[in-house]
Amino acid sequence: MRPTSPLDTSRIVSAAVTGAFSFTGRAIAEELLRRGESVRTLSRADAPEDPLRRLIDVAPLDFEPITLRSSLAGVEILYNTYWVRFERRGVSFAGAVANTIELFEAARDVGVRRIVHISVSNADRADDLPYFAGKHQIENWLAASGIEHAIIRPTLVFGLRDILISNLAWMLRRTPLFLLPGGGEYLVQPVSVGDVARIAVQARGESSMRPGQT
Repeated sequence: MRPTSPLDTSRIVSAAVTGAFSFTGRAIAEELLRRGESVRTLSRADAPEDPLRRLIDVAPLDFEPITLRSSLAGVEILYNTYWVRFERRGVSFAGAVANTIELFEAARDVGVRRIVHISVSNADRADDLPYFAGKHQIENWLAASGIEHAIIRPTLVFGLRDILISNLAWMLRRTPLFLLPGGGEYLVQPVSVGDVARIAVQARGESSMRPGQT
């Protein structure tokens, strides 16, 4: 369901968060609310039954330029968690890159002061993998854009409602055998979604950072 409530575009909002009804976006929105900030989410679907819904403004995350600018009007800081997990049915990483650039250009045009972008660890070291290559493209675009920004590079994010770790835990509890690809000697450094949210919110006032500094 698309957001249907009227949006007061003249209202100044501390922060906009893409996807506040999802995983990382929700954690960021909740952290901002805990700190007394006003929050708007840009969302592709409304969630009228979600308890978070009554606490925040809701605007459409539609990558049409006029709609984006309307959704971002009056926003001071944009926290971007938008991305795609995998390519399917016309959804591609190249399309996600184009959409993200459209979002950032709209933010610049309406005077958003700063963008805090959620990327991924080692985004500049795996250009042979489309997921990472797309993230790397966005980092490079931001670095050259002149927009005040911070880039957050989390590792494997876990927490309530996460997809990967919760599914792995479900399988480990229910299956007598669990296969590890390769030799099983690789290292994983998980990070909680709450820590990612706190780092993101703390990055709202720091000086602009190049990829790899956060």
